[in-house]
Amino acid sequence: MTETPKGLARAGHGDDSIYWDKSKNRYIGAVSLGYTPAGKRNRPKVSGKTKAEVRHKLRELRKEVAAGVRAPANYTVAQAVTDWLAQGLKGREVTSVDTYKSLAENHIIPQLGKGKLRDLEADDLDEWLEAEAETLATQSLKMVHSVLRRSISHAQRRGRTVRNVAELVEVPEGRAGRPSKSLSLEQGAAVLRSKEGTWIHAYAVLSLLVGVRPEEARPLTWSHVHLTRSGMEKPHVDVWRSVRRHGDTKTRKSRRSLAMPQQTVAVMRAHKRREQAACLTAGDEWTDERLVFPTETGELRSALNVRRNFRTLLKEAGFENPKEWTPRELRTSFVSVLSDHGIPIEVISRLVGHNGSGTTERVYRKQLRPVISEGAEAMDVIFGDDDDVVGGESRDGP
Repeated sequence: MTETPKGLARAGHGDDSIYWDKSKNRYIGAVSLGYTPAGKRNRPKVSGKTKAEVRHKLRELRKEVAAGVRAPANYTVAQAVTDWLAQGLKGREVTSVDTYKSLAENHIIPQLGKGKLRDLEADDLDEWLEAEAETLATQSLKMVHSVLRRSISHAQRRGRTVRNVAELVEVPEGRAGRPSKSLSLEQGAAVLRSKEGTWIHAYAVLSLLVGVRPEEARPLTWSHVHLTRSGMEKPHVDVWRSVRRHGDTKTRKSRRSLAMPQQTVAVMRAHKRREQAACLTAGDEWTDERLVFPTETGELRSALNVRRNFRTLLKEAGFENPKEWTPRELRTSFVSVLSDHGIPIEVISRLVGHNGSGTTERVYRKQLRPVISEGAEAMDVIFGDDDDVVGGESRDGP
């Protein structure tokens, strides 16, 4: 039951109206927009603590109508994000979709989800981002903001909001991201000795000694692993596929064939024999199109599954904090070991499948110590015979 406070005239037919709702203890504003295709009256409403607030919301509603947008009054941020996750990610990689869902469920919906999208203001987002910046790295913070921005854009295209308020704010600096690191020679040797006779041991050996990416190792099939010498070709692995959409490698130069060290060949041969024996025991027909590192049911392993097993290997290898390491750092260690051994950066770039040495140096700068010191070493050789100049000053002083 509603009533109109004294002095507030009722609006005529088709006009906006403002009235007091005693049950809600708020002013209600309504605008008549005719009838829906189903024949129901289309009369969206807004509410506020004061008549001035309601009048402002009614004006905004009229602007939406004039712009051809009829944003639902109760459409929430959570609904916008959920709609985008369900409808706006068709054809995307499963891993990407899972990442977006995780960011939304952990960082957007709990903090902003209940709010109405049409009421969301830039100040609200500034406060939210500043709070998130205390726990998230800058890159993660940018991804969270991107999920919200794209969700609101999706809502815009469907006439559920007029503006994208997420485009009006700047993403602050978050916490410093966890720097990548590499195994020492002692740690690498311990990894190569741990959990021998298991698939994760073979995975670690291939990753550390050949340098394949995690997303390249997981979909690898035996048809791309050549364990015997053929003519002039050494045993090698064809890195031609990845778990990325359409199975493409990360870049054109990522599609490469890499010779395997003898230790890797021996480990992979033993691993293949075990896989063939398991196939025979199960009564299945062996084919080289089978995955090299499958699950127990022959399916593609998830990144999470590999990470968990890798950390179990590290625990056996004597690492104090296995959770601080990821399988990708086997590849970082591959670069580090080669760099410490004096292999030129151009060669390392080809091995890891980078488009150029600039990418290798930018991504693995901390691991490329010989490259960084080459200039100083060259200068020592070039000017090493000049005993009269040391540190920019003559030995005899000024």
